[in-house]
Formats: sequence, structure tokens, C-alpha cells
Amino acid sequence: MDMIEPNVAALAWFALFAGVACTGFYVLAGMFPLETRPDLRARPLGLALIAANVLLLAALTGGMLAYGVAELRWSSLVIVGGFAILFAPGLFNVWPQRWRDGVAGLAIVLAALCGALGLLQQVGAVFVL
Repeated sequence: MDMIEPNVAALAWFALFAGVACTGFYVLAGMFPLETRPDLRARPLGLALIAANVLLLAALTGGMLAYGVAELRWSSLVIVGGFAILFAPGLFNVWPQRWRDGVAGLAIVLAALCGALGLLQQVGAVFVL
């Protein structure tokens, strides 16, 4: 296994972060354009959740890529990232419909993104505070 990827622990962490980021992207992609979502556009909480999720997703994606570049080989980064993109719709479709659409889905994604960012900082210390 060392010939393929010597840092298997970092590979597992990267796979987790990539899975959370891709699944979060699919949930957020269903929220746009806002003209098609009057249930969220009319609520200030919905707009705030969308904005917070977009910012956290951008931070997770940037941190995840920085962590992957620092810890993994390029081939591992591309393959695991590709698997995350490929299998994230399956993770998304496992959720019940009421959790995917609306405020509940945004709250779940917000919690997942916060948790993943906390783990990423704990494991990789990619953000300087």
C-alpha cells in the first residue's frame, strides 16, 4: 500500500472531507436559483442558512484542497476526489426528502460543514487563527 499512498490516514480524512463537501454542494445546488424557492426566499432564516452554508462550503473546499496537496500524492488526490464527486449523489439520495429540501436540509448541512471544518482544523491545521 505504501507504493500507492504512504499516508493512508490522511487519505481517509481527505475522503471524509471530500464526501461532506460534495454532498453539501448537492444540497446547496438545489437551493438555487432563489426565484424557484419561494419557501426559502420569503424567510430571513432560509437566506441566512444559505449564505452561511455557501461560506462554510467554500472554506471547507479550500481547506480540504490545501490539506490534500500538503499530505497526499496528486494521483490519490484526483482519484479520491473523483470518487467523492461520483458517489455523493448516492449519499444525497439516501436522505429523506424532507431533510434534503428546505430549512431542515440546510441546518443538517450547516452542522456537517461545521463539524468537518472543526475536524479539518484539528487534523490538518490548515487555517491560521
